[in-house]
Amino acid sequence: MTNSKPNFLQRLQAKWHLNSLFQVVLVLIVFALTGFTILFIKKPIFDFLGVSMERGGFWKTVLYLLLVLPLYQIILLMWGFVFGQFSFFWEKEKQFIRKITGKKIKD
Repeated sequence: MTNSKPNFLQRLQAKWHLNSLFQVVLVLIVFALTGFTILFIKKPIFDFLGVSMERGGFWKTVLYLLLVLPLYQIILLMWGFVFGQFSFFWEKEKQFIRKITGKKIKD
């Protein structure tokens, strides 16, 4: 009996409309590198602004939303470019912006 159920990477390939499993792996690497990059630069940014990383709070959340999330999007595009996946991530960025603003982004 053969198992015709697609595996995790195949499901991602279909969901994201990617051409190959190799491209799926590249996209996952870009997401991982972006997360690690943000992890390393978030603390120096908050230190520079005088915000404590140990304590939560309203201002920390506001700064995170205003600074770190847009920076994440930019870094995602940069890593996407480095790994040859810029067009995939640019389409995702346009979808993200459309959801937030309700406006269409020109190419």
